[in-house]
Amino acid sequence: MVGTVGRVFVAVPLPTEVRMALADRTSILAIPGKLVPLENWHLTLRFLGAVGEITYERFLSGLSLIEDVPSFSIRLGAFGGFPNERKASVMWAGVVGGAEELRRLNEIAEEAAQTAGLEPDDRPYRPHLTLSRIRPPEDIGRLTTETLDLRWSCHEIVVYESRLSGGGVSYEPLEMFSMLR
Repeated sequence: MVGTVGRVFVAVPLPTEVRMALADRTSILAIPGKLVPLENWHLTLRFLGAVGEITYERFLSGLSLIEDVPSFSIRLGAFGGFPNERKASVMWAGVVGGAEELRRLNEIAEEAAQTAGLEPDDRPYRPHLTLSRIRPPEDIGRLTTETLDLRWSCHEIVVYESRLSGGGVSYEPLEMFSMLR
């Protein structure tokens, strides 16, 4: 019998110093909603969901193309909300540097997912870091005037398993792919 790998996604992790600087910056803002714990902050490239072992292995095989992609710089520079700032159900920190490179990583992850047999993700890829989930939606316009200037070098991606427990959601690293330096 073939097993199932849990809820899987691939993402760019944040270095500890960027995570702490963002935590310091957001701690002085009155961010509404349920905050994402800082240890869960990442830039998602592709969510797969629960997948079988064979699909997972095929996905990893396709994802290995990332090892040929050069490292690049990422910069977070603004806050925003989905679906919009007036009725935000998600507040995020936006990528203003490295967005094109992140889109390329998303394309590789998307192609690997489809080659592994998964359905295409029809939503356009918008690189962002989710900070909070807001229920019911709120106007966060006052926060979108705030700015960030957090930068780091992206030189790896991580495949995570999302695990739900009584303490909430945690993300367990399963695989890491290093990029060219």
